[in-house]
Amino acid sequence: MDISFPNLGIYLKDVPKSFSVFGFEIALYGVIIGIGVISGILIAAWQAKRSGQDPELYWDFSIYAVILSIIGARIYYVIFAWDQYKDNLMKIFNIRQGGLAIYGGVITAFLTLFVYAGIKKQNAFRMADTGVTGLILGQAIGRWGNFTNREVFGEYTNNIFAMRLPVAAVRPGDISQSIAEHMEEGMNYIQVHPTFLYESLWNFGVLALILLYWKHKKFEGEIALLYLGGYGLGRAWIEGIRTDQLFIPGSTVPVSQVLAIVLFVGALACDIIVRMRQRGRAGEAKK
Repeated sequence: MDISFPNLGIYLKDVPKSFSVFGFEIALYGVIIGIGVISGILIAAWQAKRSGQDPELYWDFSIYAVILSIIGARIYYVIFAWDQYKDNLMKIFNIRQGGLAIYGGVITAFLTLFVYAGIKKQNAFRMADTGVTGLILGQAIGRWGNFTNREVFGEYTNNIFAMRLPVAAVRPGDISQSIAEHMEEGMNYIQVHPTFLYESLWNFGVLALILLYWKHKKFEGEIALLYLGGYGLGRAWIEGIRTDQLFIPGSTVPVSQVLAIVLFVGALACDIIVRMRQRGRAGEAKK
């Protein structure tokens, strides 16, 4: 089915969701996620070598991190979208159609890293600084899997980036009242914010900032804080216009938006506190 960005003059014909290899249907969503994972590992290994670390450490770590993070991303999604699965538990194991929540993966990745660093007797904060370069690149690329799945879009818009999707290609539950109100009789498409695109571009920007700031970091772990705060700031805004939000049970509060704000504020506070302590120690040393 076609996807277009009319205000940019971009019209894409018959964008596939999958392709066939020897009779097996392969979802583009999974392929793009895979490309994101491999690209993330490559840049993390490159950054490790560039900063005097052993790249093999990150190749080894990635085996555990990738598997556990996918599981974590799925668990997070299922918990906050339980109504979709409670009547058919086998659906939990089908991720071909999406259903991975990035914050579940991020939380799992950080937990895995701290355990792994402890076992290998490595500096966990240095590893976190290096690892987030791969994490944010993987996220930036992986969001395009949502594009092929016709998901992760926002409310109605007519801005320069407005995207049109066929009504038949999206989940009915993702069509909000605002979107429906802008659909004229006989219209077979919806026009929405391409929030997957916003987040992908934002993540590439965070990656650029991380790479540029690396040589100027003041302490081990500061790059990881930059990632948590930078990504959180963008996600807090983008989550607010998405139509497929996951809510805190019993409320209409988007859980990922709350988490994004908490991580942004927490990362900023941690950075300020560590810098103040460093200045305090430096001042005492001069006495």
